[in-house]
Amino acid sequence: MIVVFGSINIDLVTRVARIPAPGETVLGPSYEVIPGGKGANQALAARRAGASVALVGAVGRDGFAETALALQRAEGVDVSGVASAAAPTGAAFIAVDAGGQNAIVVAAGANAQARASQFEALAFGGGDILLL
Repeated sequence: MIVVFGSINIDLVTRVARIPAPGETVLGPSYEVIPGGKGANQALAARRAGASVALVGAVGRDGFAETALALQRAEGVDVSGVASAAAPTGAAFIAVDAGGQNAIVVAAGANAQARASQFEALAFGGGDILLL
């Protein structure tokens, strides 16, 4: 099994003609709300490659928590090691320009409350891998 300890976020992504300069506002025609976070993305990639995967981290007690974990569950990632924290689910605000370049602001939220003690609920065995 691969156990991934890492961030679990909601990505709020908008396309813009260009990335704004400091102090400037630009308009995006719409935005998408998609699951993300480095840890969540790594867990999903490992699972899609055929590995047995458990994700350890934290989400908030808010409307974004289920969105952040739904794809993990649907793909067969074990999310029993994900804690529910008294903070908002982590979020990344991503602006992507016409050339595909991006600017990202991340608010850690509940990710900052993930603890190593959450591993106690998982059964580690010989040959298991921990991905940080």
